[in-house]
Amino acid sequence: MPLNRTETRQTIGSYWEASVPQARLDRQLIGNAVFDVAVIGAGFAGLSAALRLAQAGVSVCVLEAEHVGYGASGRNGGFCCLGGTKLDEHSLIRKFGLEEARRFVAYQVAGVNLVAQRLDSWGVHADRHSKGEIYLAHRPKDFAGFQAEAAFLKENFGIKARVLSKADLDAEGYGGPTFHGGMHLPYGFALNPMAYVQTLADQVRRAGGRIFAKTPVTGISRDSDRWHLETPHGLVRTKKVLLAGNGYAREDAPRWLHGRTLPVMSSILVTRPLSDDELSAQGWTSDTMAADTRNLLHYFRLLPDRRFLFGTRGGIFENAQSLAAMYDRARVDFDDMFPAWAGVEAEHSWYGHVCLARNLTPFVGEVPGLGGIYAAMGWHGSGIAMASISGDKVAGLMLGKLQPDDLPVPLRRPFAKFPLPSLRKLYLQGAYWWYGWQDR
Repeated sequence: MPLNRTETRQTIGSYWEASVPQARLDRQLIGNAVFDVAVIGAGFAGLSAALRLAQAGVSVCVLEAEHVGYGASGRNGGFCCLGGTKLDEHSLIRKFGLEEARRFVAYQVAGVNLVAQRLDSWGVHADRHSKGEIYLAHRPKDFAGFQAEAAFLKENFGIKARVLSKADLDAEGYGGPTFHGGMHLPYGFALNPMAYVQTLADQVRRAGGRIFAKTPVTGISRDSDRWHLETPHGLVRTKKVLLAGNGYAREDAPRWLHGRTLPVMSSILVTRPLSDDELSAQGWTSDTMAADTRNLLHYFRLLPDRRFLFGTRGGIFENAQSLAAMYDRARVDFDDMFPAWAGVEAEHSWYGHVCLARNLTPFVGEVPGLGGIYAAMGWHGSGIAMASISGDKVAGLMLGKLQPDDLPVPLRRPFAKFPLPSLRKLYLQGAYWWYGWQDR
């Protein structure tokens, strides 16, 4: 199956892409092939599943529409942290009970630990830094609730959160005029996600898994005992399929996906390296990964080379005018929050898709009514840890080594369909207006 030489690599324009050596461009699938398992999507979830399957001796291929790292796994902010759902711990308890909420939080912690263990065992530095994550109150009333929230987390989940006053923030290098206090959680770390996902792909190849680039799956059908995955230049026959495209998944392969997820946009800018004087002028010298308390949050961190990364939620349409407006809004927010750096140029800017579900939780399991098709998707903007462990766990389900009950209940609910799916962007616009009003 030779490489189609007419295909070229599509670039992201991200700092991550520029900061690592150009990765191997895998071959395109040309012709027909047979595998035990086919994985759709070469991101953290798909590659993690393929790695476990290949290590178990299963013949597995990964079908990627572009190349490793093209989707959210190469575009995110590099926060390996708790998350994966839009439900806070209070909501998790109300919906699933305290025991299942605890299992789900423990699962998130295990995901962070899995990524750290992988980087250690593979000898990947990946520019790791940050001991935990800090949430910064953008209003005094948000800070007023931090003490009660910290007590709640300790009592119910054993999480020892630390509350910082405005004076503490300034003393510890979290300077900014819009921050009224903070709450630090001791879990997670920051990393270069492109370095991680490329190494993960290398591990899959070494274990015997096949990765095919420029190979989108355009259709899925079934014969007596196998699924047929159609691609532009070939066909894969397989016993089992994993859907791991997340916010980049095609909704017609299979049709079950139609209307069940909502891709939303997140944009990031990265500045040039900042001098000691510039860092001192702003009062931000910490390398802790941070986010504010807005619904339409901002997330940011000082990188090891002293560039500053700043990310925002928002944006609906992916045309040139809308993208320019999204980047302009991000720059205005950056200048307001870090006024000492208002004149600092951004050397990199890009955007990616965050995958939301109507349930506001991921789905990891077998798709109802489609025996042999599994899904691991819906990370809600926090996918490094959650996707990594979920890819490994869904492979365990496919191998018969795990049962659905081995996973926390919040992961086991199949995606519900959005009502009138064609109107999802209108829902999103309404949500942005509502959240914007709430964030004032």
